[in-house]
Amino acid sequence: MIDFPTYPSGLRLAGRKVVVVGGGQVAQRRIPGLISAGADVLVVALEVTPAIEGLEGSGEITWAARGFEPADLDGAWYVMAATDDPEVNAAVGAAAEERHTFCVRSDDAEAATAWTPAVGRHGAVTVAVLGDRREIRDSRLTAALRDRIVERLQDGTFESAPHARVPGVVLIGGGPGDPNLITLAGRRALMEADVVVADRLAPRELLGELGPDVELIDVAKLPRGRSAQQEEINRVIVEAALAGKRVARFKGGDNFVFGRGYEEILACREAGVPVTVIPGISSPIAVPGIAGIPVTHRGVTHEFTVVSGHLPPGHPESLVEWDGIAKLRGTLVLMMAVENAPAIAAALLERGKDPATPVAVVCDGTMPTERTVLSSLGTLAADLEREQVKPPAIIVVGDVVRVAHPEA
Repeated sequence: MIDFPTYPSGLRLAGRKVVVVGGGQVAQRRIPGLISAGADVLVVALEVTPAIEGLEGSGEITWAARGFEPADLDGAWYVMAATDDPEVNAAVGAAAEERHTFCVRSDDAEAATAWTPAVGRHGAVTVAVLGDRREIRDSRLTAALRDRIVERLQDGTFESAPHARVPGVVLIGGGPGDPNLITLAGRRALMEADVVVADRLAPRELLGELGPDVELIDVAKLPRGRSAQQEEINRVIVEAALAGKRVARFKGGDNFVFGRGYEEILACREAGVPVTVIPGISSPIAVPGIAGIPVTHRGVTHEFTVVSGHLPPGHPESLVEWDGIAKLRGTLVLMMAVENAPAIAAALLERGKDPATPVAVVCDGTMPTERTVLSSLGTLAADLEREQVKPPAIIVVGDVVRVAHPEA
């Protein structure tokens, strides 16, 4: 028999019946992709993993809790035989063959009529790497090649299919600082921009990857230093978009967590400029987490509160109800609070907080210079001065600090 190669094709499964026979780990890996393709998925298995059972409970699939019957394949467009019983898989394959339906077999590539490629996506491009399953037994090889191709598409080494550059503004949350912690969508939008309007806390290493024709506008807001007013930032991004440019407004953290992102949304809408948002990993959760401090912990806290500390307690423009904050039993996370931390600690102590309440100050979170200063509410002012703490820093107040650092 001639050993013919496979014929690759992209299946459009939306609204079409797909049958998965088996409810183990192989099925669990394959079913989400079928769901994302819009397939009407029927799972036939006596038992399934908890994850698959959860998909059935949410109405995303149908689970027939019994053994396989050939009639299960009636009307099916695609079939996966994924049990650990070769005889059952062979019966599924035979029933699919009778119905002229392509069938993937997890146990025997030679007997299957279809193979599953290693799939990755970049924008509108789908990358599918398909190795000859009769010769390449290790699926990690095709998966590694897929990952290399997708990474090149994401970082711009490979150009994907040309697409129209739609003028407008995209607000990109860059995450807590480490350039590896920006989302894939955020990185892609940054590399596709004609103009990048960047804050000081946006991951600066990524700016070095921009093309030479990309205009970079620095709107850094330095503590106690020069400051680009928000109205001027709004004007810059709107004018660039109205000039037909694709504008990336690049921020640290998340756009809407003390980032004034919604002010920029309103400015764009008022000017009739299309605007989209790509959220970023938010620093008040990510930075403590990377430093090994959970903002919640079972049996310790049922809530955490994020407060901007850029204004001290008692300031006429402050919107924080410090009496209420002091009564909370959960975790308090302070942002932009290094300068006002002594006043905040004093206000909490005056309102009844225990001076021994543990405090962790995470400086330069996620960056090579990251360090954590352990303190308490009663000694915070002195410890900040002794350790010469400078912004940026996230201050965590509460018993979760003791959970993370019981030795202190």
